[in-house]
Amino acid sequence: MRKRISSFDDIERIVIYTSHHTHTVIGTGAGDPQKMDPTASRETLDHSILYIFAVALQDGNWHHVKSYLPQRATRPDTVKLWHKISTQEDPQWTRRYHDPDPNKKSLGAKVVIHFNNSETLEDEIAVADAHPAGARPFERPQYIGKFDTLTAGLIEASERDRFVHLIQGLPELKAEKVREINVQLPSDRIKPFEKDRRGIF
Repeated sequence: MRKRISSFDDIERIVIYTSHHTHTVIGTGAGDPQKMDPTASRETLDHSILYIFAVALQDGNWHHVKSYLPQRATRPDTVKLWHKISTQEDPQWTRRYHDPDPNKKSLGAKVVIHFNNSETLEDEIAVADAHPAGARPFERPQYIGKFDTLTAGLIEASERDRFVHLIQGLPELKAEKVREINVQLPSDRIKPFEKDRRGIF
């Protein structure tokens, strides 16, 4: 959808038609004003489909750390777009969300973008591209790539290789080797636990 939008200023409003669960837990149906608050914690933003959709639409990607940074969440153009987004329950998506058949179960939604000139842009997706039924299902190289992204700057290359090698042989591992399935961080990168109320940021 992003490539079909000339300017985000041309958008009047965006409606995400989705399941009851998505609407009431991470959407406007929750009635939680923090889901629209650019100063909210990372944990709250992670449970705001409104924020996530706005950033993903603008950036064309998503990063597990950078997309939640305070300087990203408080960007004026992002806040402006974010506050134009709402969710609405659609019985069809609720039914698909609860479908007991894993081949039919869907966590998706339909998005309708309304422009100031009265034109609309619609699209929908049932499952993530990386889902087994998605457009580009993850295979072993993609899972290892995700592991590398999540651990970048945290573990040594030797520890990364040890862990990946161990996992690759999981079906044949003996009990003592199974106990080694745990990523080890260097001691100088582990900070003492201090209880506070600040959240991640």
